Amino acid sequence: MKNKNLTLKGICITAVLAVFILTGCEQEYLDQEPQDSLTEAVYFKTPEHFENAANRFYRRLGFEYGDESSDLSGNISGDLYGQGNGVTTPTDPIWNSNYSLLRDPNILIEKAEEYAGDQSEIAESVGTAYFFRAWHHYKLLQRFGGVPIVTSPLEVNSEELYGPRNSRYEVVDQIIKDLVIAIEKLPSQNSLGLEDQGKLSLEAAKSFKARVLLYEATWEKYVGNATDGDGTSEGAGSAMPSGYPSVQDMLSEAKQESLDVINSGAFELWDHRAELGDRHLYYLFNLEDGGSNPAGLTKADNKEYIFQTVFDYTLRQTRLNITHAKPLTPTRKLMDMYLVEDGLPVQHSPLFEGYDKITSEFQNRDMRVTSFVRVPFKEYWGWGSNTDGGGAQYGVDFAESGINYDYRYIPQLLSPSGGRNIGYTGVKFTTEYRLRETREESFNYPHIRYAEVLLIYAEATAELNDGIISDADLDMSINKIRERSGVAPLTNALIAPFSDLTMLGEIRRERGIELFGENFRFDDVKRWGIAEEELNKTVALNYVEGTEYETAENPKDPGTKLYNPDAFPYGVTQAEQSVSSYDGIATTKPGALILDPASNRNFTIKNYLDPIPTDEIRLNPALLQNPGW
Repeated sequence: MKNKNLTLKGICITAVLAVFILTGCEQEYLDQEPQDSLTEAVYFKTPEHFENAANRFYRRLGFEYGDESSDLSGNISGDLYGQGNGVTTPTDPIWNSNYSLLRDPNILIEKAEEYAGDQSEIAESVGTAYFFRAWHHYKLLQRFGGVPIVTSPLEVNSEELYGPRNSRYEVVDQIIKDLVIAIEKLPSQNSLGLEDQGKLSLEAAKSFKARVLLYEATWEKYVGNATDGDGTSEGAGSAMPSGYPSVQDMLSEAKQESLDVINSGAFELWDHRAELGDRHLYYLFNLEDGGSNPAGLTKADNKEYIFQTVFDYTLRQTRLNITHAKPLTPTRKLMDMYLVEDGLPVQHSPLFEGYDKITSEFQNRDMRVTSFVRVPFKEYWGWGSNTDGGGAQYGVDFAESGINYDYRYIPQLLSPSGGRNIGYTGVKFTTEYRLRETREESFNYPHIRYAEVLLIYAEATAELNDGIISDADLDMSINKIRERSGVAPLTNALIAPFSDLTMLGEIRRERGIELFGENFRFDDVKRWGIAEEELNKTVALNYVEGTEYETAENPKDPGTKLYNPDAFPYGVTQAEQSVSSYDGIATTKPGALILDPASNRNFTIKNYLDPIPTDEIRLNPALLQNPGW
């Protein structure tokens, strides 16, 4: 796993609006001890004490967009994780932060055992603690595999500080046990009000449990123990606790937990095509108050986020350079993974208009293209008072904005410098709000959303049945996502004529498209055992040779070409190239601009896990390094 993890650098991002407003006795209570963590000085005497302590856990989560330098990302500056060129480091923020953050849930759980009152009075707070304990162990599992399990508040002389790593199987077992308790104690989303937006529910715990089970089941199915090490000279070993579930058992339970969430009726997909048109999905990810979109929708209209960090313009801005950076830019591969309106991929659809014209590939496409990728020469609002012409003036034509600015989007194909927005510009998680400057964005960040639950159900079902899934199961899961994206449903009959298309491949395609930029891609290709094949291909962008780009001029600057071939050192693709282990993804033809050649990319099995920080091994020699590091 690799991500920007803007969360853990700043450890104080708040998750719940109710938590933002600390008034009266709650503020007085919190002022009694250090603000960054709970201590033994905290007296857990009343249900309010437990609730206040549990509310603190949310503040440690925030914005975690990721996937940069993956096979789907046109951003390769800075973080080059996808190239497989990582090195061992003395410290690691994921290790340090998650172990630090485990202390507070463990304190609450320990104090709950001593609570003299009715346990039902503190059940929700305790359930929250068990959820977060599972959450932080899962973050460590994704990054390092087996790690030391910590289920008590550690002191300087605690044995756990000097013990060996637990195996990944023991960590998963602990995570599942904690989530079972969280599910028992947390309330249903159906009982929570708007004022509780961002707080955990039993459906959130079930969704997270389904995620963990699918992740580990597929890891064990496709990767096995290849990254475990022997536990004697390297790695965490392969010890399994008694009663550890089989792959089939985990897949079955993942399917059932996701089905429970579906049947709860507590959540629904964002679908505002009627009010917002073919960009409606863009507004899900920049939703603030009524000024953030043409339909005047607010966060209260979003029923898709199951677990989220709640930001607020007045109380808690993101303070991150999100909109200016625009990190979620697609590659040639991702652009070709997006479907055509008829539900078929570009290489098979008669509706696909090809690449000859600059705007051809945007025609008749999935609304996730028109929502998240700017169409050349189309007009778009900027943001703030004057950036790119200033923010949206809904109901006003661009020509009548009162600002002397040409709002048309022009692709940048003159230089690879800067590492972003080359060829394509992605706009997922960006704002066009007139009242928002850089770092003031205040839309919520989803940690779990309903679309992922639908994807889990479909994937677990197909994995359980050797890649077979019924049309009925598709209709209750993936086809809901495709419908709101303006794409025809996936059916067995639709793909039957094409030998290169499989159900499992199409489900994985949907996952890559739907969750792009939300920090899933690296973990997905690793748990499927295909990271080397997916990440080590040449990363390309627009087709330039043989297309309109070769001669087109910039309409904002007549006489200036849109594309400068001399500025790109790697040139263009010279032959047809496979881009995926799945034959159903369109190959890249000659003439595509190369952003990162295959020769730069060397992702191997050792990169499936990151190295244990060397300072930790120095302090505790019982920690064995991961294989290959």
